[in-house]
Amino acid sequence: MSVRHLHMHARQRGIVLIASLLLLLVVTILALAMFRSNGLGEKISGNERETQRALHAAVLAQQYAEWWLSSSANSAQAPVTCSATASANASASNVLICLNALSSSVALPWTSGGNQVGFTYYPNATGATATNMSFAPDASGSFSNTYFQPPVFYIQYLGAAADGEGSVFKVDAVGYAGNALSVAVVESTYEIGSGVRDLTKL
Repeated sequence: MSVRHLHMHARQRGIVLIASLLLLLVVTILALAMFRSNGLGEKISGNERETQRALHAAVLAQQYAEWWLSSSANSAQAPVTCSATASANASASNVLICLNALSSSVALPWTSGGNQVGFTYYPNATGATATNMSFAPDASGSFSNTYFQPPVFYIQYLGAAADGEGSVFKVDAVGYAGNALSVAVVESTYEIGSGVRDLTKL
């Protein structure tokens, strides 16, 4: 009787050990899955942040180009064939209205006739409260808080407006976040009218 009793205890201890090991394995797999999920969530958040930074940079250049078109009679400039790049930061007079279309508004850098084209613009104000864009990596070589390169825009003359009230322009703009792969391209069609229109008749 006592021998059989000892064998029963030994078997029970073996089953408890196997159950404990299985439970430990399940908990380990769950923990690894949780850590992997957290890491994936951080990557997704980082990618979303870079996407938004690139989009904001592109919209900034687009809005500048639209402002430039609507101020100081710039839209009255004679359109020319654009075949180079220039900086609007250096001088607003560097900006041109282009006759030629981009070879592709998606492929970057933009080219026309085999030459790179476009006009860069970014905030470069000075002062303690200025919002500046920086294009140099930090001490660790990271672009996480800076931009890969300045935003670029391109203004193309499309012709007279259908209503005969002005001219139509296409504005393309591209912005980068921390690297060449985090990029956004935006496009708008912009009409500059001459004179005053009665908006109640639209």
